[in-house]
Amino acid sequence: MNRAVLGAPLANQRMNQTTSKEEAPHPLHAVQPTASAIHIPLQASLSLGFEKDGVATRLTERNHYGPLLVQKPFYPEGKEVCHVVIVHPPGGIAGGDELSISARVGAAASAQITTPGASKWYKANGHVSHQQISIDVQAGGVLEWVPQETIFYDNADMMVDHRVNLEKDAVYIGCEILCFGRTAYGESFNNGQIRQRTRILRDGKMIWLEQIRLQGGSSAMKDSLALAGNTVCATLILTGKTLPQALIDLARAETESISKGIGQIGISQFKSIVVIRYLGNSSEVARHVMLCAWSLFRPEILGRAAIVPRMWNT
Repeated sequence: MNRAVLGAPLANQRMNQTTSKEEAPHPLHAVQPTASAIHIPLQASLSLGFEKDGVATRLTERNHYGPLLVQKPFYPEGKEVCHVVIVHPPGGIAGGDELSISARVGAAASAQITTPGASKWYKANGHVSHQQISIDVQAGGVLEWVPQETIFYDNADMMVDHRVNLEKDAVYIGCEILCFGRTAYGESFNNGQIRQRTRILRDGKMIWLEQIRLQGGSSAMKDSLALAGNTVCATLILTGKTLPQALIDLARAETESISKGIGQIGISQFKSIVVIRYLGNSSEVARHVMLCAWSLFRPEILGRAAIVPRMWNT
């Protein structure tokens, strides 16, 4: 193992294993809502399917309920990779909203999913918000899950369960940038709660488990094993191939150059999983660090040049 991953801005409980068939207990315990003003939560679901059709990958399934959808797929790097953008018209997730997203990638198909802008989790108003993400990638398939930033407003109360199932040599690349409070408006994440779990399984065996439960204003916000007083953390996970040490060293040097010593960066490789972390106070720096690492590692893992998702440039 190379240099250890940062002291877990998102991993106060993390497991990397290949043999256990048992999953850790779910940490997301429901919170009873308190009395508040009349609130009508939104429920929305989206189910996507991608299949290989000759040399092309097609969006063959697109079912949605409520305000969660994708529009026409596009192919900025040729027909082999199908790009889609998930649109959530309300623009943010309010207290009590429930979102469900599922994506299935067929054998040898390749897809990339992103969002048109930052996701926002609003003040809870006594209601817990939920989001469930379920991803299945069949043998030889590839899915890149690269949404833009997630912003947690003060007093947000949310649960996210993110599950990835991989077959054989399937590849998953996932990125997230989390911003705690609207710092541009002088807001901090002083109240509320964030509960999140990410699981990656290959052929039914757990290869990655990460879960957090973070209370706004708690000591964990300043603890060196959590956020260490920072307001932004980012994670990029790549599966599918062991990377050359020289390439990892290059990524360390280039990402450190981007951050210019502001914030912390860690890159670790665990067998066929590579994890890149950023911990600091700039979502812009986090974005550039993640894109830098992705652009170096993607050609090695997928054999394709790194073309920045066009939505990230808008």
